Amino acid sequence: MADVKKVVLAYSGGLDTSVILKWLQDTYNCEVVTFTADLGQGEEVEPARAKAQAMGVKEIYIDDLREEFVRDFVYPMFRANTIYE
Repeated sequence: MADVKKVVLAYSGGLDTSVILKWLQDTYNCEVVTFTADLGQGEEVEPARAKAQAMGVKEIYIDDLREEFVRDFVYPMFRANTIYE
């Protein structure tokens, strides 16, 4: 396997993705770039940024995807009379 230099991680700031972030850094000695999708979780987004920074992440991307999420998933869910979990 070729040396991994950079990895993009879909990062929530929770326990599982924080453990994976550290594992990627330690196992592959690579740069980890985090991506967090703001789907309306409110106050959880900034702590995720702070955790990533504390773990040495240099590139942290947080995109506001609330409008797309509602348009592409929530509205169709309501039309289909389903439950999002």
